[in-house]
Amino acid sequence: MNAENTVREGAEDSPETRTDLARRAGEFVRSADFIDRLSRRVARRTESQAPGGGPAALAYLSEELVPELDELGFASTIHDNPESDEHPLLIAKRVEGEKLPTVLLYGHADVQFAHDSQWADGLDPWILTRDGDRLYGRGTADNKGQHSVNTAALRTVLDGLHAESGVAEATLGYNVTILVETAEEAGSKGLRSFAAAHAEELSADLFLASDGPRIAAEVPTLFLGSRGALNFRLVAHERDGDHHSGNWGGRLRNPATVIAAAISSLVDGNGVIQIPALRPDAPPASVLDAVAKLPEIVEEGAPETDPDWGEPGLSPAERVFAFNVLEVLALDAGDPAQVVNAIPGAASASMQLRYVVGTDVSDFENRVRTFLEENGIHGVAVEFEHCMPATRLDPGARVVTAAVESIRETTGLEVAVEPNLGGTIPNDVFAEVLGLPTVWVPHSYPGCNQHAPDEHALVSILEQGAEIMTGMFWDMHMRPDDWFSSK
Repeated sequence: MNAENTVREGAEDSPETRTDLARRAGEFVRSADFIDRLSRRVARRTESQAPGGGPAALAYLSEELVPELDELGFASTIHDNPESDEHPLLIAKRVEGEKLPTVLLYGHADVQFAHDSQWADGLDPWILTRDGDRLYGRGTADNKGQHSVNTAALRTVLDGLHAESGVAEATLGYNVTILVETAEEAGSKGLRSFAAAHAEELSADLFLASDGPRIAAEVPTLFLGSRGALNFRLVAHERDGDHHSGNWGGRLRNPATVIAAAISSLVDGNGVIQIPALRPDAPPASVLDAVAKLPEIVEEGAPETDPDWGEPGLSPAERVFAFNVLEVLALDAGDPAQVVNAIPGAASASMQLRYVVGTDVSDFENRVRTFLEENGIHGVAVEFEHCMPATRLDPGARVVTAAVESIRETTGLEVAVEPNLGGTIPNDVFAEVLGLPTVWVPHSYPGCNQHAPDEHALVSILEQGAEIMTGMFWDMHMRPDDWFSSK
């Protein structure tokens, strides 16, 4: 029998059981028990960027997650963060056998600043409020609602296997490790070094997690990595103080003019990257094929796109998911609020490169500085600030096919496969440090107000997400070779 058709020995592949379990998981998400659970979790003020948040983060892990995971047969340990006293991490392990494959699940317990005063009348970021299909509250979408759905799905499968087998302890046929951090909104502080130090404990064969938005509310989505984000500054400091433009104009270099020239040499007025070092290699055919299949979505309230902006010859989706973009985030020269006739002594630009796999960002500062000098632009310092690497699992990987088929079987819908997010998440920790194939199944949508006032999740997506994850956990049990052969 071909490996693609292999079913776990001794198991009965029952579509009825799978369908029933998925339905049960969806019903649970609609239940008062799930709403109460999410209400408690939203009420915990786990703002990771605010000082003094350590006790709230620790309480979330120890009082919300550990008891739930204990009931599911996990042994949990809360660890100190190697780079922060206020951002602990949780590793929970459910081990059925040392020789069995392992799936690593991930979530984050922290949230963005609440911005309490900016929420709509009648809404409070720390009180879960339901309005039709919407569940308002900080963390409902990012990420408390999403990881709560995944553990609920896992419980549903374990309960179903227990009922089916009739034995005291149900077996999945694979191990599960769960990693939860509390600093994702603070740049995942310490996560990379923590993963490196605990690589053996976090060793797995597949990484599976939920965060971020779907491509659209009605379209089940997978993404397999993320664009990298490299932030840097261009700085021209000619002299201390400003000088009268009439008396000195024509005799003094204007650093604002120099910075403007530096920007235009790197990226032109149509958003096309001019420096070869910041352009990616041609993407693989599998990536272009996946991007070509993505649906064109026009979200209500979204800004109108600019068809002539960015790399010529690419579709809007290719520009986001398969190419780089160099953005100017901020400019600083003089005083725009009170303009005077003076040549500023210094100017700067805050820049960001969003980049895909196939872009060499090594020796970044020197390569950009050399390019500027070669183009006659002198006296500009290139200051590297921070970088999160680009990662991407090949859309042709066997586990991606398994995930797509699983979601299609559960929902009856076609799946959007994004080779990588346009944005950036700490996927490099799992793809590079731990060396895992990475599959993300988001349970939110672009209009969820993630990071903004009035953040909300849609019950309909959380319900479908629970059904999707239940189907996946069941399919890993039934056909492990499809899921655990990609490392």
